[in-house]
Amino acid sequence: MDVSALGSGSSCSEDCVVGSGCLEDCGNQSDRTDWEWEDFSGAELVCVTAVCVLLLALGITGNMLTILVVWLRPHLRSTTYLYLSSMAVSDLLILLLMPLDLYYKLWRFWPWGFWDLGDTVCKLSVFVSESCTYSSILHITALSLERYLAVCRPLTAKTLVTRTRVRTLIGCLWVVAVISAGPVFAMVGVEDLGGGEGESECRCTDYAVSSGLLGAMMWLSNLYFLVPLGILGVVYGLIGRKLWLRPQRSSRDRAQRHTIKMLGMIVLAFVLCWLPFHVGRTLFSVTLGSSADMYYISQYFNLVSFVLFYLSAAVNPILYNTMSARYRHAVRSLLRSHTPRSLHPPLTPQHSTTTL
Repeated sequence: MDVSALGSGSSCSEDCVVGSGCLEDCGNQSDRTDWEWEDFSGAELVCVTAVCVLLLALGITGNMLTILVVWLRPHLRSTTYLYLSSMAVSDLLILLLMPLDLYYKLWRFWPWGFWDLGDTVCKLSVFVSESCTYSSILHITALSLERYLAVCRPLTAKTLVTRTRVRTLIGCLWVVAVISAGPVFAMVGVEDLGGGEGESECRCTDYAVSSGLLGAMMWLSNLYFLVPLGILGVVYGLIGRKLWLRPQRSSRDRAQRHTIKMLGMIVLAFVLCWLPFHVGRTLFSVTLGSSADMYYISQYFNLVSFVLFYLSAAVNPILYNTMSARYRHAVRSLLRSHTPRSLHPPLTPQHSTTTL
């Protein structure tokens, strides 16, 4: 339900519809719902839904474990893992909105008003999704800048980067993300489709298009991708140059290299998950009114970006588990400590301990 997928700027008419990368035609369509269903086959929609449900299960489990591990295992409360746990909260909220997005933006069996969800649910769902998207991007950027200080300016990092300051900064990042997503409340709402009782939809409002607010938010969305991408490119270039040009004198240097590799994978996942969305939206905006083939290509880009939007919210815990032995050990320890005693094998005499 990313607001950045609302449409393609001011060229959209009143038919712009909210969706996480699944943009619909902004032209005049006499029966928009039937036409959207024909864009993709039933088999394609089933496959996309199956993948999204799998991501939902993995993402909720992984992000909840990340939050619990960081807050229940004090040795993982480093500044890096404070950022990662906050990102996990953001990703968890995005994933919890997935069923609503799948039902109303991909399958669309019933109009929004059928279940009487109301205007408040419409606005809040899009606002939360957009806020969390901005928050994740800001967290990745801030964490990368912190790693730059730790590697390239270690003395500055020791005095500047503390847990208290990082917690304060994380709070500020959330405030900035929420403020950035604030215009959503004026951009989306439940509007009557004129098809009878209950025929309403959560979508981009006429006011958002006519006032230019939609176009402004599209620019903001692009800036939230392009500016961090530029910063990350420079930061990791400097970090890589610093680490790979100096010998590994200590275990600290090796640990820093490993941390940077893990964060580099997180950044790579961020780029790969979001680049197709921006490419697809650009294709959509330039193919309106052009050949049908180009239009369908842009629509498939948007379908892929729909899946990648949720992959970006589910993949980070998998990367932590793959690349961090410390994280894996903490997860196993947490799971063992919450396993019922009846599932543990009984202690044999030689393994028994004496309690004082």
